Amino acid sequence: MTALLQLKDLDVSLRAGGPLSALLPATGRSIDLLKDINLQVGKGETLGLVGESGSGKTTLAKAILGLQAISGGGIRFDGADLLTPRDFARVRRRTAMMFQDPVASLSPRMRVGELLTEPFVIHGIAMKNRARRAAELLDRVGLPDQIAARYPHELSGGQARRVCVARALALDPDLVIADEPTAGLDVSVQGEILNLMSALKAELGIGFLVISHNLAIIRHISDRIAILYLGQVIETGATRDVFARPSHPYTQNLIASEPQPDPRKRRSDLAIKGEIPSVLRRPSGCEFHARCPIAQDICRKDMPALRPIGPGRCVRCHFAEPQDHSRTPNTED
Repeated sequence: MTALLQLKDLDVSLRAGGPLSALLPATGRSIDLLKDINLQVGKGETLGLVGESGSGKTTLAKAILGLQAISGGGIRFDGADLLTPRDFARVRRRTAMMFQDPVASLSPRMRVGELLTEPFVIHGIAMKNRARRAAELLDRVGLPDQIAARYPHELSGGQARRVCVARALALDPDLVIADEPTAGLDVSVQGEILNLMSALKAELGIGFLVISHNLAIIRHISDRIAILYLGQVIETGATRDVFARPSHPYTQNLIASEPQPDPRKRRSDLAIKGEIPSVLRRPSGCEFHARCPIAQDICRKDMPALRPIGPGRCVRCHFAEPQDHSRTPNTED
């Protein structure tokens, strides 16, 4: 699959000043939010990004969109260097964002029709008939054109989410970053939004980077999955393979703790111990070792590298075993 978005050794750090400096170790005056991120999203592919609160998911999205300065590494989009202002300006309109809170992301002073055509104004793109374009976008996401006359507060949660999808599609992007795309919605409406995104991917060939802590959503919509822990990628692979045979102990705990819709299946008692550490004081060695059930001395001393363990599979763990995907069980049985 052709890579659309590529992240190479991406780092994001914040310089600490004032009272915050006293909380940092004497060895440094910066806070690492993201460390050594290597990921890619293919054209027409959906990559699911998973992790606890504070793992760096939203920071990564902001870095891709140029809303967060990076301190190292690179970002390329369809061959263009997004760290170069000229290249970034050239491809910026080919990316879009769906925010976690749809109503808060829409101006309360503008009607839906104006919101849907605002991207054309921002990018200086001439348009002969804005009302017709707004109606086309609403139809694409399954909303009647009468919605164009409403204000955001007059929309239901599902309608507001569909409007955000329509706005993201306004400039025919190649990549959409969706931050918690079903947050706050009823289960039935969640399914409708996920099915809509899947249909748009199939119809338009759009790539999606879906950020969520909800494993059921990621499992439903993603082709591949990347697990973040404390700003580092600790496991990647095809969604089906990762859910069938998770390799990192953190991934194993996340999946084991996932609620099961089948009343005959009990939720595993396996739980992740403790809380995610603060980025102000990162643990030595493997940063998961204090919560890991299989940690040994090497884990407390040496940071494991993100290494391949099978076709399309990588994991950051000293004890991860090679994966034989030819024997991956059918989890739908």
